[in-house]
Amino acid sequence: MSIQESNWKYADDIVAESGAIQKARDQSLELGIRPISPGTGSQIALIAAASSARNIMEIGTGAGVSGLWLLSNRSKGVLTTIDSESEHLGHARSFFVEAGISPARTRLITGRTRDVLPRMNEDSYDLVLVDADPEEILENIEHALRLVRVGGTVLVPHALHKGRVADPAQRDAVTVAFRSLIEEVAASDAVASALSPVGDGLLQLTKLA
Repeated sequence: MSIQESNWKYADDIVAESGAIQKARDQSLELGIRPISPGTGSQIALIAAASSARNIMEIGTGAGVSGLWLLSNRSKGVLTTIDSESEHLGHARSFFVEAGISPARTRLITGRTRDVLPRMNEDSYDLVLVDADPEEILENIEHALRLVRVGGTVLVPHALHKGRVADPAQRDAVTVAFRSLIEEVAASDAVASALSPVGDGLLQLTKLA
């Protein structure tokens, strides 16, 4: 194991996940969903807490791992989360309840993002997490930046796409889309951006005036 891999493993292993998150993670794996890593979860929870995010949007619910992290750290935020699979949302709902999160703090929407997101109000969210179909990443990021308020943050886990983005020889469509996204936002004066190698990569964007 390389030093870098040891660091990644340590960053994940040091995180203590709640029982509800652990169960949601196990359920995700059973469903074939790739949840965010524990290290990524602790980082997005910190960002949500540090920014005092009250209105949170999640594009891609899965079984609820990332949503549980976003609503942890004594967060008072309200989460709107979208997934095309009603089964996924059903599992997420049960884990939110198990974690003691009031139903009033979660709004679960079933539907394809390309159908749901155009109907959402722009400049309405403090934080938007994008973790849906990677083949739609560029379209979903465009919506996320429209929905988040000025000064708000967009988070993109799995931004290094299984380690393929850093390898220029990898030219499949999804890898190229993530690579283009990272390069474009790095050169943009409309957002401040940072790329963390935590987990499978966490791209952080803050919308500027």
